[in-house]
Amino acid sequence: MKVLLINGSPRRKGNTNLALEEVAKALESNGVETEIIGIGAKAVQGCIACNKCAELGRCTFQDDLYNKVRDRLEESDGIIIGSPVYYAGPNGSLCALLDRLFYSSSKLLRYKPAAAVAVCRRGGASATFDRLNKYFTITNMPVVSSQYWNIVHGLLPGEAAGDAEGLQTMRTLGNNMAWLLKSIKVGAQPIPESEPRVATNFIR
Repeated sequence: MKVLLINGSPRRKGNTNLALEEVAKALESNGVETEIIGIGAKAVQGCIACNKCAELGRCTFQDDLYNKVRDRLEESDGIIIGSPVYYAGPNGSLCALLDRLFYSSSKLLRYKPAAAVAVCRRGGASATFDRLNKYFTITNMPVVSSQYWNIVHGLLPGEAAGDAEGLQTMRTLGNNMAWLLKSIKVGAQPIPESEPRVATNFIR
């Protein structure tokens, strides 16, 4: 079993990565393989609603970050996405990637357990956490919970190490993700059949 963790911060070794590493350690202590991919500091192409992915089965833009994350998703059993808080929301570059990834590759994501992690100085974490969870709940993904909302506090790099409750929440999240993955594997139930999609437009 393997879980992909996405660090949505431009800081490779900042507080978001520190929080994700705490989750990863708990997963690995339960025998689950992990990989953390950082989105980096380069500009990220957003979705342009061209719908070419419906024909191609993947986004028409072939940038390295999208391709790397998509390829790792094929071999992953679960996903955890972490983001710093920017104006009470996730990093815009992360959302640009996720918009394309979830719209073009939902078949790779369906029924894989998922969780969001928000890292902030003081406020805005709940809104960030909520926004990230919406990617999962529109894609038939079981959302993994913890003992509290998945929030860690810290401003300067490394400060999150002082948030004892936040880090405990991360460890609990890792343990819960491992438990759910193992439960799914043991249960081995077939994926539910989907009804034909019904799309209702409010403007006619």
